[in-house]
Formats: sequence, C-alpha cells, structure tokens
Amino acid sequence: MCRSTGCVIAIKTKPSFSSFLLRVRIHAQNPWFPPSCDTAFNYTPNSLYHTNLNLTLQSLTANTFLNGFNTTTLGENPDQVYGLLQCRGDISPRDCQTCADISSLEILQRCKYQKEALVYYNNCFLRYAHYRFFSTATSNPELWLSNSKAVSDPRLFSHKLGVLMNNLSSTAASNSSRFSTGMTDFMDFLNIYGLVQCTRDLSEISCLSCLQRMISYIPTCCNGSQGSQVYAKSCFIRYEIYSFFQSSPLMVPSPPLVASLPPDRNSTFGTPTEGATNRKGKLPFSFSAIICENICKRVFKLYLFLLGDREQEDVGTVESLIFDLSTLKAATGDFSDSHKLGQGGFGPVYKGELSDGRQVAVKRLSHTSGQGLEELKTEVVLVAKLLHRNLVSLVGFCLEREEKLLVYELLPNGSLDQTLFDESKSLLLDWDIRYRIIVGIAKGLLYLHHDSQIRIIHRDLKASNILLDEDMNPKISDFGLARLFRGSQTQANTNRIAGTYGYMAPEYAKNGHFSTKSDVFSFGVLILEIVTGRKNSDFQDTGNLQSFVWHHWTDGTTIEIMDKTLGDQWLESEALKCIHIGLLCLQQDASNRPTMTEVMLMLSSYTFTCPVPSQPAFYVKTSNAGTDVINGSTNNGSEVDRSSMKSSEQSVNEVTISELEPR
Repeated sequence: MCRSTGCVIAIKTKPSFSSFLLRVRIHAQNPWFPPSCDTAFNYTPNSLYHTNLNLTLQSLTANTFLNGFNTTTLGENPDQVYGLLQCRGDISPRDCQTCADISSLEILQRCKYQKEALVYYNNCFLRYAHYRFFSTATSNPELWLSNSKAVSDPRLFSHKLGVLMNNLSSTAASNSSRFSTGMTDFMDFLNIYGLVQCTRDLSEISCLSCLQRMISYIPTCCNGSQGSQVYAKSCFIRYEIYSFFQSSPLMVPSPPLVASLPPDRNSTFGTPTEGATNRKGKLPFSFSAIICENICKRVFKLYLFLLGDREQEDVGTVESLIFDLSTLKAATGDFSDSHKLGQGGFGPVYKGELSDGRQVAVKRLSHTSGQGLEELKTEVVLVAKLLHRNLVSLVGFCLEREEKLLVYELLPNGSLDQTLFDESKSLLLDWDIRYRIIVGIAKGLLYLHHDSQIRIIHRDLKASNILLDEDMNPKISDFGLARLFRGSQTQANTNRIAGTYGYMAPEYAKNGHFSTKSDVFSFGVLILEIVTGRKNSDFQDTGNLQSFVWHHWTDGTTIEIMDKTLGDQWLESEALKCIHIGLLCLQQDASNRPTMTEVMLMLSSYTFTCPVPSQPAFYVKTSNAGTDVINGSTNNGSEVDRSSMKSSEQSVNEVTISELEPR
C-alpha cells in the first residue's frame, strides 16, 4: 500500500492472539500481512482435525475463483472445520486463484497446529476455525496499516474522506457482492480513492454495521494519513490518494465547501448519509413508459415462473437468466435437425450460438417428457446458484408460447455415456482421463453435499448426466430432479420416485427414502462403469454390473473386469482403489456407504486403509440349478444358505492401498 515509503502496521487482537506493533517497509510485490493465529486451541499433526483442515483448504481454493467467495464445512465435532475464502471484488479470476493458492499454503505454514487462524492479502482473505462463524459480524479491528506521509490539509481531507467512505459503505451493504469502490476530489490534481468490502455471508445490516465500525476507527489509527487500511474478521476498508483498484469507481460528489468544516476530527465519520446522492429521483413519464413497455412482460413471466413456494431471494437471480424465444430460435436455426446434439429423456438438445458469439446447448423440454414446470423451476433456481468447476453452468431459460427451454454452456465432448460406451470413442479415455473423471465427479458431489450453502441431492446421477469439456473434465448436469436440504436436514421421503433404475439406491427405489447416501450409491455405479467400460443395463439378462464386479472381487480376478480398450496402460493400485471405493458406495445399508468427504479422502490419499466391502445391494447370483439369489433371498422368499459364500467373503481382507508413484 505504501509503495516505497515506510508505513505502520499494527495488529490488535484478543488476548489469546500474539499482539505486536512494528514498523516495516511494504512494497507492491510483497502483498501479505502478518497472519493472526489463535494459540488457545491446537490440533496434533495427522489428526482428524488436521485431515479435515487440509480438505477444507483444498475445497476453498478449488471453488473460490468462480465467483470470488466460498465457505466450506467438513467433519463433525470436535474435529469440524469451518472455512471461508473471499477475493477482493475487483480482481480477475486468475488473480483470485493465485491469491487463494498462496494464502492456503501461507496459513498452514505460519499458523501450524492452530485450530483458528486468518490471513490477509491485498487480493484475498482466508479464515478457518473450529466453530461456526458464518453470517456473524466480527468488527473489532484486527490489523491496520497507515501511510507515514500526512496530507497537507487534514481537516478538509477528513471531511471529504468521511463522506466518501460512508457512501461506499451504504452502497456495498446493499449489493450482493458486499463490495464497492469510489473516488472524490480533494484538492487540485488530487483525488481520494476508497474501497470497502464485507464477507458475503453477512446480511445488509451486519455489513453496514461492520464497515461503519471500521470507518469510525480511522481517526484513532490513521488521522491525516495519505492512505490507510483497516481490517476486521468480517470486513475491511482502504483509502489512498492514488487509484489502486481495478474496477471502475463510483464518483461520489464532493460535499459543498462551507465556512466551517467539522469542529473535530470525529464528527464526519459518524454520519453515513451525509452527501449521499438521491437514489429515488423520478424519471420523466415518457421515458418511464418506454422502460415499462420493454420489461413488464419479462417481470410478469418471472412472476408466473416463481409463483408458488420460491423464495424472494431467487427473483433477482432468475430474472437475469430470461431469454426471448426469438433469440433461441435464431441461435439454433429454429431448432433444426442440423443443430441437434442428441435426444435426452426430457427432450432434444440443440447446439446454438448467441449473438455475442457464445456457444450454448439448448434443452427443449417436450410436452410429453414428464418434466414439468416444477422441475424446470428447480433446475433454474438451483443451477443458477451453483458455481463449481465440476458442475455445468446454466446460461438461461425461456418460457414462451408453451415452450420450456433451458440454456447451458456448450461442452464440446458431449456426455460421458456417448464416449465411454462407444467402441471407437472410448479409446479417447485413457486411464489418466478416467481417473480424473472419477475424481472430478466426486468433487462436484462433495460440493453439492457439503460445500454449497444449501445441501443438494441430485437424485439422477448417471453417465448421460456427466458432460465433458474440451479437456475431458467432467461436469454434473441435469438438476431437474434435485432436492435441497436446509440446516441440519440430511434425509427425506417422497411418494414420487423418479430417476433411472440401475443407478437408484435400494432405499429410494423401494421406499422413496433419499439422502446424500442415495447419490453416493449412484456414484458407485458410475465408478464401476468407468473402470469396466460397460453399461449397468448390459447385464439385464445376467444380473447387474455390481454383481459381475463382486464375483471377480471375491474370486481374486478383479483384473479381468478392466475395460479391454485400456490394454495394459493403467495403474493397478489406482484401479483397485476405484473398484474398492465403488463397492463401498454400493452397500445395501446406507449407513455403511462412505460420505463424499470420505470418498475424496480415499481418492486423494497415497496410503489409506479402506473398510472391507460386503456384498453389494441388488446382488444377483445364478446357481447351477438356475435359482436367482438377490440380496440374501431366493425368488421363493426363503433364506439363502450363506455357507457357500463364507469362504469367498472371508478372503476379502481389509485393504491398505499404497501407491509407489504418487500422481
């Protein structure tokens, strides 16, 4: 901040933190500030808290660059970790990703074995703790930096700075980004530039309160300074006499010069509305009429779309996604066959190009598809809020002339099933790509189940709903059947069972009971399909895929199930690990299936002891006499003699997976 001049850095924290005051020289290429590490609560190396912390930081750094903000919660008490990472609102996604990567490494190195820590950078802020701190404003100043150079007219500077910062705090609090920048004139050829930001989990009132606390602190720490920064755990402010941000600033009119300025240095900083521009100015009638003519139809369509149980907070999100039917007709050649990408269960999908050059995929829901307005509303509202590199991005939707259209980003390699189950195309999927696809799907599910602000159950995870980008990275799509859970809810029941048989968990297919473990079951089927290159539906006359794999697993001939198109170009330890995880995901009892957090831990560990899988759900065994045995019962309902299975089950020992050559 201080360029080549000296500045004062101060850290003021609660007693359990290390407190110190030091004078240092900060340069633009040295953007980090001393971290705050709470030494009151420690964890031991290689403990469960340590593992959860590493996974939390991985999740934060993987997802934050998409929109500059992410919160994550992993584990259970007393080893639960809460994490928050937010980038400055004006920086690019690339700079955000760089700062996220650096800060996650920095906080581990500088706050070793502390259960609570935070670190500030010019471009981002990272915090974790062993307690839930989301949506709670903590506005005590933790750190402040002050330029050692003073302005020539402190009273005038204080007056104009107060007006600027109070206006910016009101603007930021009312924005969903909780961020604002602006400038105002100071003296000839000299301006004041300001920036304020809250963490996005705060409410408008909490954000405004936090920023006002920071502003009120300026006379105490930084009076008359040419530039300063004040940081709390939930918000921060910064001002300079040079432009230091990348976004276009809000021009705040300078307050009129009066005979007497504020009598003391504190008066200006306590009046948030002073000098505020009038936001309620009326438009001329003719101009208002034109605007109404252009948007009233869109607002009315939005009202009809959200009519029912949608929350008011969804309105702004959805309104920006509305497309006109004429736009989508032009983009797809009036839905011509030459633009058709394929036919899904709910209708055809077309390739399109928008007027701005974006390539999109348009899903046209057929009138007889069974996916109605409720499913479309679910998909729009959910997908619009979900931002993750392994989830497909929704571009928009259209409800017009009885048409129901969903517009997605176009992924050039289509769906996983189109490549995996095609004899010639499957050659494109070498083992490294298949393993990356498995890990990518797992990351997407982890986000849905644990890392997003609302817990989401997909309910229709299958190969045709996994799309591949230009680098064969997977993205989960089709959220028409998804259900969201709020708070501590983890399971629910439905009388309407919808999805794809073969991928459905037994408790869902039989009783309509679904949870995150239902998605885990579907993921297990997907893993086995990716490893073997065979559809689950290929086994209709001879059982199912998990039974086929289980036979080889218990016989010690697992190597024989590998997709023949792979040849011998696959890593045995990784393949066995994937099959092992797949079988664990397919357990009959949902409580015996791993969570996606545990799945990610197994996939990312070089050495990990996996539980022993038992016979998978929907197990089918054909005896020599032709009797089908399914989940321990014969087709006449009698119990199965388990003695014939005992030796094979006992031969499956607990497996420690070791990779001699880490990825």
